[in-house]
Amino acid sequence: MDYSMETRKGNRETETGLNRNLHDTPDTGRRAEPLQREKQPKVARESDHLIVLGDGRADHMGKGVTVIHSLQRQLAPDKVGPEHVEPTFLQRISIKAGTAKAHRFQNLYGSLNESLLYEAWGNLNKRGAPGVDKVTIARYRENLGENIKRLVERLKRDEYRSRLIRRKYIPKGNGKERPLGIPVVEDRLLQGAARLLLEAIFEQDFHPASYGYRPKIGAQQAVKDLTFELQFGSYGYVVEADIKGFFNNIDHDWLLRMIEERVDDKPFLGLIDSWLKAGILERDGSVIHPQTGTPQGGVISPILANIYLHYAVDHWFERVVKPYCRGQAHIIRYADDFVCAFQYQDEAEQFYRTLPTRLAKFSLQVAPEKTCIHRFSRFHPTRTRRFTFLGFEFYWEADTKGAPRVWRRTARKKLRASIKACKEWVKTHRHYPLQILIPTMIRKVRGHYNYFRAVGNMTSLWIFYREAIKLLYKWLNRRSQRRSLTWDGIKRVLAAYAFPEPSQPSKAELNRGLA
Repeated sequence: MDYSMETRKGNRETETGLNRNLHDTPDTGRRAEPLQREKQPKVARESDHLIVLGDGRADHMGKGVTVIHSLQRQLAPDKVGPEHVEPTFLQRISIKAGTAKAHRFQNLYGSLNESLLYEAWGNLNKRGAPGVDKVTIARYRENLGENIKRLVERLKRDEYRSRLIRRKYIPKGNGKERPLGIPVVEDRLLQGAARLLLEAIFEQDFHPASYGYRPKIGAQQAVKDLTFELQFGSYGYVVEADIKGFFNNIDHDWLLRMIEERVDDKPFLGLIDSWLKAGILERDGSVIHPQTGTPQGGVISPILANIYLHYAVDHWFERVVKPYCRGQAHIIRYADDFVCAFQYQDEAEQFYRTLPTRLAKFSLQVAPEKTCIHRFSRFHPTRTRRFTFLGFEFYWEADTKGAPRVWRRTARKKLRASIKACKEWVKTHRHYPLQILIPTMIRKVRGHYNYFRAVGNMTSLWIFYREAIKLLYKWLNRRSQRRSLTWDGIKRVLAAYAFPEPSQPSKAELNRGLA
């Protein structure tokens, strides 16, 4: 059956009912002003609601027909219970967002008060680098109460302005550099507070297939769930996909309109818009004012990225792609990297052909070198038919009883990169005293074990272990002109510090899923 994933018979695409003319966004984006929209005449139409599905089905509420009124008063933040998980007003926002899907929240800007900023401060990375103003976390903390109070007062008087973002480049595994954006501490703090509000709302809308940058779930859970789904589902083909330069190509207008689906607060939207368009100070001293994208490194960037891909990919897959499939279909996404499994070849190929067109509507492109179709079936168990996701290679192979099973091992490229990173670190820090060098090395090795520990992956873990030992032996012997350690000596040193060896997953790990 040849199906179209972009249109349904008798229905116009939902996106065409939206006003695409966002003319009056701030020019520089550095002033947190309310967004000014041209007033459009009220006309009867099928829907004004942005589902971004392309199916035209009936969850379109319409901006003017929301029957549940938004919160008009500010709920005093406080904490309850012995665990002090989050302020009760964030819990109430979450409950409201989960029970009233048509609700659009108001007065979020007014909720950026001292209590919420203190909550955001607790979540802030205290080891983060300073921004363009050179103010460190430690220095800002010295007068934290007064700094937060002044920030809230400037918000109330509409005097807050976002600062320039300092650009920093870090090396990638392929020899290229990844650009990061480092805001000043005050902007990070305010972004953290806004992130708490957006998470309280949109976490109720996100699909279970989304794993990246979300509370209490992550990459390990994603690979375990994918293993389970492939093992017990009826899938024969896998589409491995990645988005090219995702964080640099997010369309600001689309993003703001996606947020508007649950937020009816122009000052709050203007605040987000000011962060999106904040100038970026490059390392050569030039300033760039971006028209697209959100800087990697910004506190609020992960939740904005998830909102964007929720509408552009997740919701579309669940509400349009799946209903057209005769067989099973499943998606698991971690940030801009996702895997889609299909039962039938023609449906996998149709999705593969349609995906670039879908992403192009939101100014995105697939990365051709990372996007492909794989034959992946229990009836063809071999390591040659494998795909890579989040650092693991997935493949079918018979277990000790002869039954086909989905296995995963450390991807060869990732294993080489981990060994190379270990080498560079030992080489650079070999002059450290052993009581500092070895414990730090142990933490790095144990972190590798914790992520890549999986049934059937012991060979890869032992390869990493042996290479780590060889690197220690090599570079510790190069701390001076003469060799200071023999193999027996390095073994005694490692035994004294209880250098960890790879181990099989524990029963607790196995009980939480296929480890």
